[in-house]
Amino acid sequence: MALRPYALLPAQYDHRRLLATTVDAWGRALWLIGPEAAPDPGRYERFAARPRRHPYDALLVSVDGAGGAVREQHLYGLGLRVSRLEALPGGRLLLLGPGAPGQPDAQVHGRGGRRRHGFEPGRCVEFAMADRRHHLWFAYGDEGVYGDPLSSDGLVLRDGGGNHRWGYSPPPGVQHIDTVYALNVEDGTAWACSYPAFPLLEARTDGRTTLRRSPVRAPRGLAVHGDEAVLLGGGSRGAAARADRLHRLRLTADEAVPVEEARLTFPNGAPLTRYAKPVGRGGRLYLHGPTARQWFVLEV
Repeated sequence: MALRPYALLPAQYDHRRLLATTVDAWGRALWLIGPEAAPDPGRYERFAARPRRHPYDALLVSVDGAGGAVREQHLYGLGLRVSRLEALPGGRLLLLGPGAPGQPDAQVHGRGGRRRHGFEPGRCVEFAMADRRHHLWFAYGDEGVYGDPLSSDGLVLRDGGGNHRWGYSPPPGVQHIDTVYALNVEDGTAWACSYPAFPLLEARTDGRTTLRRSPVRAPRGLAVHGDEAVLLGGGSRGAAARADRLHRLRLTADEAVPVEEARLTFPNGAPLTRYAKPVGRGGRLYLHGPTARQWFVLEV
Protein backbone atom coordinates (compact mmCIF):
# COMPACT_ATOMS: atom_id res chain seq x y z
CA MET A 1 0.00 0.00 0.00
CA ALA A 2 1.32 3.44 -0.90
CA LEU A 3 0.83 6.96 0.36
CA ARG A 4 -0.33 9.55 -2.12
CA PRO A 5 1.09 13.07 -2.52
CA TYR A 6 -0.96 15.69 -0.71
CA ALA A 7 0.64 19.14 -0.62
CA LEU A 8 3.97 20.62 -1.71
CA LEU A 9 5.54 23.87 -0.54
CA PRO A 10 5.89 26.03 -3.69
CA ALA A 11 9.37 26.36 -5.15
CA GLN A 12 9.59 30.11 -4.51
CA TYR A 13 10.11 29.32 -0.81
CA ASP A 14 12.92 26.79 -1.33
CA HIS A 15 15.60 29.22 -0.15
CA ARG A 16 13.75 30.08 3.07
CA ARG A 17 14.21 28.52 6.51
CA LEU A 18 11.33 26.41 7.79
CA LEU A 19 10.53 26.59 11.49
CA ALA A 20 7.57 24.19 11.72
CA THR A 21 4.89 22.53 9.61
CA THR A 22 1.60 20.65 10.03
CA VAL A 23 -1.73 19.88 8.35
CA ASP A 24 -4.63 21.60 10.10
CA ALA A 25 -8.24 20.60 10.83
CA TRP A 26 -9.40 22.12 7.52
CA GLY A 27 -6.93 20.03 5.51
CA ARG A 28 -4.54 22.89 4.80
CA ALA A 29 -0.81 22.23 4.84
CA LEU A 30 0.92 24.95 6.88
CA TRP A 31 4.56 25.97 6.84
CA LEU A 32 6.02 28.61 9.15
CA ILE A 33 8.96 30.39 7.55
CA GLY A 34 11.32 32.41 9.71
CA PRO A 35 14.12 34.91 9.22
CA GLU A 36 17.74 33.88 8.88
CA ALA A 37 18.12 31.06 11.36
CA ALA A 38 20.62 28.58 12.71
CA PRO A 39 19.95 24.83 12.31
CA ASP A 40 18.86 23.13 15.53
CA PRO A 41 20.66 19.75 15.78
CA GLY A 42 18.60 18.77 18.80
CA ARG A 43 15.45 18.12 16.75
CA TYR A 44 14.77 15.25 14.36
CA GLU A 45 13.38 17.21 11.42
CA ARG A 46 16.22 18.30 9.16
CA PHE A 47 14.43 21.56 8.41
CA ALA A 48 14.40 22.53 12.10
CA ALA A 49 15.93 25.91 12.82
CA ARG A 50 16.03 28.49 15.57
CA PRO A 51 15.96 32.25 14.97
CA ARG A 52 19.14 34.07 15.91
CA ARG A 53 17.31 36.82 17.84
CA HIS A 54 13.96 37.59 19.50
CA PRO A 55 11.44 38.97 18.81
CA TYR A 56 11.23 38.23 15.10
CA ASP A 57 8.70 38.24 12.27
CA ALA A 58 7.68 35.16 10.30
CA LEU A 59 5.62 34.15 7.29
CA LEU A 60 2.89 31.50 7.32
CA VAL A 61 2.35 29.74 3.99
CA SER A 62 -0.74 27.57 3.57
CA VAL A 63 -1.60 25.25 0.70
CA ASP A 64 -5.08 23.84 0.28
CA GLY A 65 -4.45 20.16 -0.30
CA ALA A 66 -7.75 19.79 -2.16
CA GLY A 67 -7.26 22.59 -4.69
CA GLY A 68 -3.70 23.76 -4.28
CA ALA A 69 -4.54 27.41 -3.46
CA VAL A 70 -1.54 29.15 -1.85
CA ARG A 71 -1.96 31.86 0.79
CA GLU A 72 0.44 33.94 2.87
CA GLN A 73 -0.01 35.50 6.30
CA HIS A 74 2.60 37.64 8.05
CA LEU A 75 3.19 37.15 11.78
CA TYR A 76 4.82 39.83 13.91
CA GLY A 77 6.81 39.90 17.12
CA LEU A 78 7.24 36.18 17.78
CA GLY A 79 8.74 35.69 21.23
CA LEU A 80 9.48 31.97 21.19
CA ARG A 81 11.45 29.35 19.27
CA VAL A 82 8.58 27.66 17.46
CA SER A 83 8.53 23.87 17.41
CA ARG A 84 4.80 23.37 16.70
CA LEU A 85 1.97 25.32 15.15
CA GLU A 86 -1.76 24.77 14.91
CA ALA A 87 -4.54 26.70 13.18
CA LEU A 88 -7.51 27.75 15.33
CA PRO A 89 -10.98 28.92 14.26
CA GLY A 90 -11.38 32.56 13.31
CA GLY A 91 -8.04 32.84 11.52
CA ARG A 92 -6.02 32.51 14.72
CA LEU A 93 -2.77 30.58 15.00
CA LEU A 94 -1.31 28.76 18.00
CA LEU A 95 2.49 28.65 18.25
CA LEU A 96 4.37 26.49 20.76
CA GLY A 97 8.01 26.29 21.76
CA PRO A 98 10.49 27.54 24.35
CA GLY A 99 9.64 31.14 25.11
CA ALA A 100 12.06 34.00 25.62
CA PRO A 101 12.55 35.01 29.28
CA GLY A 102 9.21 36.10 30.69
CA GLN A 103 7.27 34.72 27.71
CA PRO A 104 4.83 31.76 27.94
CA ASP A 105 5.54 28.68 25.82
CA ALA A 106 2.21 28.91 23.95
CA GLN A 107 1.18 32.05 22.10
CA VAL A 108 -1.92 32.81 20.04
CA HIS A 109 -1.71 35.22 17.11
CA GLY A 110 -4.81 36.78 15.58
CA ARG A 111 -5.94 37.13 12.00
CA GLY A 112 -3.84 40.30 11.67
CA GLY A 113 -0.69 38.39 12.61
CA ARG A 114 -0.06 40.00 15.99
CA ARG A 115 0.05 38.24 19.32
CA ARG A 116 -3.23 38.31 21.23
CA HIS A 117 -2.37 36.31 24.35
CA GLY A 118 -0.30 33.43 25.68
CA PHE A 119 -0.50 30.61 28.21
CA GLU A 120 1.63 27.86 29.71
CA PRO A 121 0.81 24.53 28.02
CA GLY A 122 2.74 22.25 30.40
CA ARG A 123 6.00 20.38 29.96
CA CYS A 124 6.81 17.69 27.41
CA VAL A 125 4.03 18.32 24.89
CA GLU A 126 3.93 15.41 22.44
CA PHE A 127 0.89 16.66 20.49
CA ALA A 128 -1.14 19.88 20.36
CA MET A 129 -4.08 19.60 17.97
CA ALA A 130 -7.25 21.63 17.44
CA ASP A 131 -10.57 20.82 15.82
CA ARG A 132 -12.86 23.25 13.99
CA ARG A 133 -15.05 23.85 17.07
CA HIS A 134 -12.69 25.73 19.41
CA HIS A 135 -11.40 22.56 21.11
CA LEU A 136 -7.67 22.12 21.67
CA TRP A 137 -6.18 18.79 22.75
CA PHE A 138 -2.77 18.44 24.41
CA ALA A 139 -1.05 15.07 24.86
CA TYR A 140 2.08 14.65 26.95
CA GLY A 141 5.17 12.54 27.52
CA ASP A 142 6.39 11.02 30.77
CA GLU A 143 8.63 13.92 31.80
CA GLY A 144 5.56 16.14 31.85
CA VAL A 145 3.15 13.57 33.31
CA TYR A 146 5.41 12.95 36.31
CA GLY A 147 6.98 16.38 36.58
CA ASP A 148 4.40 19.08 35.86
CA PRO A 149 0.84 19.46 37.25
CA LEU A 150 -0.25 21.01 33.94
CA SER A 151 0.76 17.82 32.12
CA SER A 152 -0.04 15.20 34.75
CA ASP A 153 -3.34 14.03 33.21
CA GLY A 154 -1.52 12.86 30.08
CA LEU A 155 -4.37 14.02 27.81
CA VAL A 156 -5.92 17.46 28.36
CA LEU A 157 -8.71 19.39 26.65
CA ARG A 158 -8.48 23.19 26.50
CA ASP A 159 -10.71 25.76 24.89
CA GLY A 160 -9.53 27.99 22.06
CA GLY A 161 -8.14 30.47 24.57
CA GLY A 162 -5.96 27.86 26.26
CA ASN A 163 -8.15 27.44 29.37
CA HIS A 164 -8.22 23.97 30.93
CA ARG A 165 -11.59 22.23 30.42
CA TRP A 166 -10.94 18.53 31.06
CA GLY A 167 -8.19 16.07 31.94
CA TYR A 168 -8.10 12.31 31.54
CA SER A 169 -8.55 10.10 34.59
CA PRO A 170 -8.38 6.32 34.02
CA PRO A 171 -11.14 4.05 35.32
CA PRO A 172 -10.33 1.70 38.22
CA GLY A 173 -7.87 -1.03 37.29
CA VAL A 174 -6.52 0.80 34.23
CA GLN A 175 -2.98 2.16 34.13
CA HIS A 176 -2.58 5.90 33.86
CA ILE A 177 -1.16 7.52 30.74
CA ASP A 178 2.63 7.60 30.82
CA THR A 179 3.39 8.84 27.29
CA VAL A 180 1.03 9.39 24.36
CA TYR A 181 2.52 7.79 21.24
CA ALA A 182 -0.23 8.56 18.70
CA LEU A 183 -3.10 11.06 18.62
CA ASN A 184 -5.96 11.69 16.21
CA VAL A 185 -8.33 14.65 16.49
CA GLU A 186 -11.59 15.28 14.67
CA ASP A 187 -14.47 17.59 15.56
CA GLY A 188 -15.55 16.80 19.11
CA THR A 189 -13.37 13.70 19.60
CA ALA A 190 -9.77 12.71 20.25
CA TRP A 191 -8.28 9.22 19.89
CA ALA A 192 -5.03 8.30 21.64
CA CYS A 193 -2.67 5.36 22.12
CA SER A 194 -0.39 5.58 25.12
CA TYR A 195 2.28 3.70 27.02
CA PRO A 196 2.34 1.36 28.90
CA ALA A 197 -0.63 -0.79 27.79
CA PHE A 198 -1.44 1.05 24.51
CA PRO A 199 -5.24 0.82 24.65
CA LEU A 200 -7.20 2.80 22.08
CA LEU A 201 -8.73 5.69 24.03
CA GLU A 202 -11.69 7.60 22.60
CA ALA A 203 -12.29 10.88 24.44
CA ARG A 204 -15.14 13.26 23.65
CA THR A 205 -15.38 16.94 24.46
CA ASP A 206 -18.33 16.28 26.81
CA GLY A 207 -16.05 14.19 29.05
CA ARG A 208 -17.20 10.73 27.94
CA THR A 209 -14.43 8.21 27.31
CA THR A 210 -14.22 4.69 25.87
CA LEU A 211 -11.24 2.35 26.21
CA ARG A 212 -10.69 -0.46 23.72
CA ARG A 213 -8.09 -3.19 23.98
CA SER A 214 -5.64 -3.06 21.10
CA PRO A 215 -3.08 -5.65 19.94
CA VAL A 216 -0.71 -2.97 18.61
CA ARG A 217 2.10 -1.69 20.80
CA ALA A 218 3.92 1.61 20.29
CA PRO A 219 2.15 2.88 17.14
CA ARG A 220 3.31 6.20 15.70
CA GLY A 221 0.22 7.22 13.73
CA LEU A 222 -3.55 6.75 14.03
CA ALA A 223 -6.54 7.28 11.71
CA VAL A 224 -10.17 6.45 12.53
CA HIS A 225 -13.29 6.39 10.38
CA GLY A 226 -16.54 4.86 11.60
CA ASP A 227 -15.81 1.41 13.01
CA GLU A 228 -12.42 1.17 11.29
CA ALA A 229 -9.04 2.25 12.63
CA VAL A 230 -5.58 2.18 11.10
CA LEU A 231 -2.40 2.29 13.19
CA LEU A 232 0.97 3.00 11.63
CA GLY A 233 4.17 1.57 13.08
CA GLY A 234 4.57 -0.49 16.19
CA GLY A 235 4.29 -4.24 16.55
CA SER A 236 1.66 -6.84 17.43
CA ARG A 237 1.40 -10.50 18.41
CA GLY A 238 5.00 -10.59 19.51
CA ALA A 239 6.31 -9.17 16.22
CA ALA A 240 9.02 -6.53 16.39
CA ALA A 241 7.97 -2.94 15.77
CA ARG A 242 8.42 -1.63 12.22
CA ALA A 243 7.97 1.95 11.07
CA ASP A 244 6.24 0.93 7.81
CA ARG A 245 3.80 -1.64 9.23
CA LEU A 246 0.14 -0.72 8.78
CA HIS A 247 -2.41 -2.34 11.10
CA ARG A 248 -6.05 -2.28 10.02
CA LEU A 249 -8.48 -2.83 12.92
CA ARG A 250 -12.25 -3.15 13.36
CA LEU A 251 -13.70 -1.37 16.39
CA THR A 252 -16.17 -3.08 18.71
CA ALA A 253 -17.60 -1.78 21.98
CA ASP A 254 -14.47 -2.71 23.96
CA GLU A 255 -11.84 -3.95 21.53
CA ALA A 256 -9.89 -3.09 18.38
CA VAL A 257 -9.91 -6.37 16.44
CA PRO A 258 -7.11 -7.04 13.91
CA VAL A 259 -8.27 -7.32 10.31
CA GLU A 260 -5.06 -7.24 8.27
CA GLU A 261 -1.51 -5.94 8.15
CA ALA A 262 0.24 -4.31 5.22
CA ARG A 263 3.45 -2.51 4.37
CA LEU A 264 3.15 1.22 3.67
CA THR A 265 5.50 2.91 1.19
CA PHE A 266 6.02 6.33 -0.32
CA PRO A 267 4.19 6.88 -3.66
CA ASN A 268 7.26 5.82 -5.67
CA GLY A 269 7.54 2.55 -3.76
CA ALA A 270 10.45 3.71 -1.58
CA PRO A 271 10.42 2.16 1.89
CA LEU A 272 8.87 4.18 4.70
CA THR A 273 11.82 3.95 7.07
CA ARG A 274 12.05 7.51 8.41
CA TYR A 275 9.32 10.08 8.82
CA ALA A 276 8.33 12.85 11.19
CA LYS A 277 5.53 12.40 13.71
CA PRO A 278 2.32 11.78 11.71
CA VAL A 279 -0.73 14.04 11.96
CA GLY A 280 -4.03 12.17 12.40
CA ARG A 281 -7.26 13.93 11.38
CA GLY A 282 -10.26 11.60 11.48
CA GLY A 283 -9.94 9.14 8.61
CA ARG A 284 -6.76 10.72 7.25
CA LEU A 285 -3.16 10.27 8.32
CA TYR A 286 -0.69 12.87 7.06
CA LEU A 287 3.08 12.53 7.19
CA HIS A 288 6.27 13.75 5.62
CA GLY A 289 9.68 12.17 5.24
CA PRO A 290 13.15 13.71 5.62
CA THR A 291 12.02 16.85 3.78
CA ALA A 292 9.29 18.90 5.41
CA ARG A 293 8.34 20.52 2.10
CA GLN A 294 6.20 17.59 0.91
CA TRP A 295 3.19 16.15 2.75
CA PHE A 296 1.67 12.76 1.94
CA VAL A 297 -1.66 11.27 3.01
CA LEU A 298 -3.23 7.89 3.75
CA GLU A 299 -7.04 7.68 3.84
CA VAL A 300 -9.03 5.05 5.71
